[in-house]
Amino acid sequence: MKMELRVLRYFQAVALELNFSRAAEKLHVSQPTISRQLKDLEDEVGVTLIKRGGRSIELTSEGEYFSNQVNQILALADKTLDNMQIGQDITGSIVIGSAETRSFISVAQSIKALRNKYPHIKVNIISTNANDVRRNLDSGNFDFGIVVDPASKKDFEFIHLLGESRWGVLMPRSSDLANKDHITLDDLENRDMIVTQQNGFLDTLKDWYGESTKKFNIVATYNLLYNASLLVSAGVGYALCVDGIINTNQSDLIFVPLEPRRTAGTNLVWQKGRKLSQAAEAFLKQISSDIDK
Repeated sequence: MKMELRVLRYFQAVALELNFSRAAEKLHVSQPTISRQLKDLEDEVGVTLIKRGGRSIELTSEGEYFSNQVNQILALADKTLDNMQIGQDITGSIVIGSAETRSFISVAQSIKALRNKYPHIKVNIISTNANDVRRNLDSGNFDFGIVVDPASKKDFEFIHLLGESRWGVLMPRSSDLANKDHITLDDLENRDMIVTQQNGFLDTLKDWYGESTKKFNIVATYNLLYNASLLVSAGVGYALCVDGIINTNQSDLIFVPLEPRRTAGTNLVWQKGRKLSQAAEAFLKQISSDIDK
């Protein structure tokens, strides 16, 4: 089976526009060309990817799956082409999957310093969690990941980023706990809690509190804390999280730290044994230098 990137771009445009004419106009080719090439593509893969009906079209379930895969293939192909270097200037793109963490400010400062030296480097930041970082580093979609402890760093190279975050509880200002200076495990007894779905976090809770975690009720999990904050605002429960992510100024929420004090470090990770592009090598050199200052 031989699929050309050109044909995959035709399919990507049609999947986005759901209209052959608009896709053809976007790609500056004729509509019959796209129609014929995509019919040949369907014959090649052996399934129907597009439901054709009058003026409207839609993707089949196989087409939806194929579209997701094509997006990843083309993103990786584009990144590879961007990172082919010519001359002394370093160009190309870097993809960083990042957890929500206040330590990202140090990464941002290193990106700024990097682009002052190499203005043709483009940096793509994708907000995600540690589980997704691992999957995308394994597949090559990400060059680097930023993960918050206790995320596993097995099979990764990593460096510790500056700063640390403190664990606490995000709650409504109207809560009976909102005026406390800190929150203890006893304060959370019988409370509905929202916790991160990050692998290893429940084991960390047990390390902190032993079997006492059963004192509170986990009613929901979150990937990104912003969505968890909306659950808190809606009265679903209290979110166990790190500080510095949600701006609680002039909001109906407040962050109260845990006692005993619990903190989390942040790490930059990348795949062991994988050759980095020149752009990625330049970023790694820059952030390592900034950390050592």
